[in-house]
Amino acid sequence: MIKKSEIKICVIGIGYVGLPLAIGFSKHYDVIGFDLSSKRIKDLNNGIDVTNEVEAKDLSQADNLLFTCNEQDIASANIYIVTVPTPIDTCKVPDLSALRGASKAISKYLQKDNIVIYESTVYPGATEEVCVPVLEEGSGLTFNQDFYVGYSPERINPGDKKMRLENITKVVSGSTAESATFINDLYSSIISAGTYLVSSIKVAEAAKVIENTQRDVNIALMNELAMLFNKLGLNTQEVLEAAGTKWNFLKFKPGLVGGHCIGVDPYYLTHKAREVGFHSEMILSGRRVNDQMGEYVAKEFIYSLLQKGINPVEAKVLILGISFKEDCPDIRNTRVIDIYEHLKNVGITADVYDPVVASDDAEHEFGIALLNEFPKEKYDGMILAVAHSEFLELGVEYLRENCKSDSVIYDVKGIFPKDKVDGGL
Repeated sequence: MIKKSEIKICVIGIGYVGLPLAIGFSKHYDVIGFDLSSKRIKDLNNGIDVTNEVEAKDLSQADNLLFTCNEQDIASANIYIVTVPTPIDTCKVPDLSALRGASKAISKYLQKDNIVIYESTVYPGATEEVCVPVLEEGSGLTFNQDFYVGYSPERINPGDKKMRLENITKVVSGSTAESATFINDLYSSIISAGTYLVSSIKVAEAAKVIENTQRDVNIALMNELAMLFNKLGLNTQEVLEAAGTKWNFLKFKPGLVGGHCIGVDPYYLTHKAREVGFHSEMILSGRRVNDQMGEYVAKEFIYSLLQKGINPVEAKVLILGISFKEDCPDIRNTRVIDIYEHLKNVGITADVYDPVVASDDAEHEFGIALLNEFPKEKYDGMILAVAHSEFLELGVEYLRENCKSDSVIYDVKGIFPKDKVDGGL
């Protein structure tokens, strides 16, 4: 194994996951942060992190960290950590192209005794079935003889300023007992919460993919209950608060399930399930429920307008928030777009305001021109889609001031008192 004094780490993919990891390791080792985006590298070298995961001072103090988009710069590393995106395609099939691309790039420079650690979410078996053959073919080296592989799933929660890399327990694994111990010791040097060493890479992969699948299924149940309680004339939030007084009631809430984790990971698991001839009932059922929630919100909002005698097609509507979660600028796989598109399809053009999302990103991804500031005009209806801190600070009374006397405020997230809004999940 590599001597501690000779460790040089290269993190491939410097996004939400890779950047905090690169900075954490740079406090103890020499680190190369590689990303294909020259703009991303330029921003980081100028002390700018558009993901808002790392403070400018942390970037300026990272003396042992080189940010680069020059592939040849990764040749000097002996430990490679891959943190590239693993999305799904339009058919909801796992897209491992970035993972294969990163593995191919590493294979050109892989040397004897090097270690490659994957953090990207995959289905059980993907690391050894998909990535290892690419490493072997490109390097001419033999797996578990000349080089080793590990898997340590990322657990970053974008926008969360309390649960950070260092205080989240890290699951680790390796392709051999010796490499597993080495990888465990490596992560232990930066993770104050401790590590959890498992017996195999497949166990680590499976543990990661079910973390978010469990949340997805539970939220789907809450969403289904919200739709049922709406028909029964019951306030979902009030019912959940009452049930929550029991000590072992799990306090999940209904809502839009998007982003690059919860809304994606279950499809990785069901993809592998189909490969081995197993048809998942509960996981896919949960996905179907959650995938329809944006359209459901839009329909309920339109119904609320009609109940107040407001012509939806003539209504002036504002959507508050378009990112996939609160206080996070990421719009990947946001389900707020489902609300926007359904309103548009029935003839309602809504304004969209999001204080943390870059206007260029929304324009590029969805063709939506975001408002630059909170509008000073009267709306017939507002949909609070994302619970950004700014919206909480503004308060529901401020929102009312920017609505007409007869108007609808639909609180998707349930952040305001139920008697102060006109509807919500």
